[in-house]
Amino acid sequence: MTTAWFHCFSGVAGDMALGSLIDAGADLDAVKELLDRLPVADWELEAEPVLRGGIAGTKVHVRATDSTVVRTASHIQGLVAEARLPERVQQRAAAVFTALAVAEGRLHGRPPDQVHFHEVGGIDAIVDVVGTCAALEVLDVDTVTCSPIAVGLGMVRAAHGIIPNPAPAVVELLAGIPTKGVDLAVELTTPTGAALMAALASGFGPLPAMTVGATGFGAGTKELDHRPNLTQVVLGEPADAPITDGQPVVLLETNVDDITGEVLAHAVGALLAAGAHDAWVTPIVMKKGRPAHTVHALVDPALASQVTAVLTAETGSLGVRGSRIERWTQPRHLERVVVDDLSVRVKVSPGRAKAEFDDAARVAERTGRPVREVLAEAEQRWGEHRDAVGRPLHAVEEIDAPQEVRPHDHPPEDHHYGHPSQDHGDALLHEVPRPPEDEDPA
Repeated sequence: MTTAWFHCFSGVAGDMALGSLIDAGADLDAVKELLDRLPVADWELEAEPVLRGGIAGTKVHVRATDSTVVRTASHIQGLVAEARLPERVQQRAAAVFTALAVAEGRLHGRPPDQVHFHEVGGIDAIVDVVGTCAALEVLDVDTVTCSPIAVGLGMVRAAHGIIPNPAPAVVELLAGIPTKGVDLAVELTTPTGAALMAALASGFGPLPAMTVGATGFGAGTKELDHRPNLTQVVLGEPADAPITDGQPVVLLETNVDDITGEVLAHAVGALLAAGAHDAWVTPIVMKKGRPAHTVHALVDPALASQVTAVLTAETGSLGVRGSRIERWTQPRHLERVVVDDLSVRVKVSPGRAKAEFDDAARVAERTGRPVREVLAEAEQRWGEHRDAVGRPLHAVEEIDAPQEVRPHDHPPEDHHYGHPSQDHGDALLHEVPRPPEDEDPA
């Protein structure tokens, strides 16, 4: 199993992700062969060796003929499906375009299928996204992970005027993903780059334990002051170090007898959001025969203080007790299947595969199907694909992996997304106004 870890120390754009994979050894002709299956014309893909901050990398140029054609997100999904790409390439690309469409739709109050591409931006985005997914396939990458993602600050000029940096779509796409701000008035991370990481990465944090096989750098257009304008990828095989001791954790607990069930339920959710491995409530009887509850949270020692603060704030307790213990977890990971054109995660452990309920519920809500049917279909699809090819459908997530408190070569005016000043030259989705229409138990 090959893992790709993207190091986004200077952010990430679509062409930078693709350039890093080509720099790491993905054969450009093999990537082009897959891209040539797309039913779009009048584009070229070139790779150029460059230096950024004294570090050698690969600058990808996507050259496309200008056009006034506008494509909807659903049209682009159709183009990807029509290309008859390898299944994993198609699924990964579809997930990225879906992430972009959903983020833009949420920002502007539009259904995702009403999100549109302009011609130049659309071709650029298609080549960047599908090219990145194709390069992952050429390198036989099974798992994608990512560092915290750097973003700039201030304001940047766009087609519709001055907008905040990072762009609203980037912030939307990076919800729940560890980020770090850099004191540069430069758009370090573009929406397409953010969508690639959000849709493909199964975990975020430092370089995972692996035996490194290759590394590559994808270059942005500009030279930046005080930092190389690059995205790095590291490829390798996961290290299977034997674990003799259990994982150290802290068990936090507090007894409460004066809050409602609604508040208890909210407290459990807040503890999980604060980084707890698991949180639960136990009914007890306290002194003087009072019915009460114990609220428990199992946390990494590094997060004990912040989870304790949440436990205290949400319950109003006057004190929290804690004990250091160890836990031994079975290996498990997340894979993905597609049900009714929507992604559903499946938790896989030895001898068992279970569809994620929240994902299935979203599919059921959108399609009107019973959730139990969606759950059954997702698990059936996972089993059928495993039987057929014996490998994951999508990037897999090592659930117990440590989590951190989680440009093309064309002028700026060619960006019709509304971000013409992007330094990475990423082409993006944008909207046409029309009427509106998680989890790791221990």
